[in-house]
Amino acid sequence: MPKMKTHRGAAKRFGKTGSGKIKRSHAFTSHILTKKSQKRKRNLRKAAVMTKGDAARIVQLIPYK
Repeated sequence: MPKMKTHRGAAKRFGKTGSGKIKRSHAFTSHILTKKSQKRKRNLRKAAVMTKGDAARIVQLIPYK
């Protein structure tokens, strides 16, 4: 059986933690930043862990990551 192909768009957006959970970055970080507080912008920089239901779909797209 041939190897599965990694979905390159997903590979650029998602990663896996050491325990196998899926990491993602936050939205709302690219523009209109003046009205957002420093605390809010700082917390948006941090990675977030995807919920279990959404992560199940992403795992299929990044089998080797």
